[in-house]
Amino acid sequence: MGKRQSSCDSCAYYIYDDDYECYVCDMNMDEDEWVRFISDSHYSCPYYRNGDEYAVVRKQI
Repeated sequence: MGKRQSSCDSCAYYIYDDDYECYVCDMNMDEDEWVRFISDSHYSCPYYRNGDEYAVVRKQI
């Protein structure tokens, strides 16, 4: 199994929320997942999806 990237900055679900005026995770996690995510520095987010639209194109070049 490959290593998963877990940087929220490049995740497709990390969006700007106009109501809160900051970036938030748009994935609906349950309470146990959220606690594990914020408390364990080695936890890889299972919902991470690369938000870089050009990653596939660069891989083909």
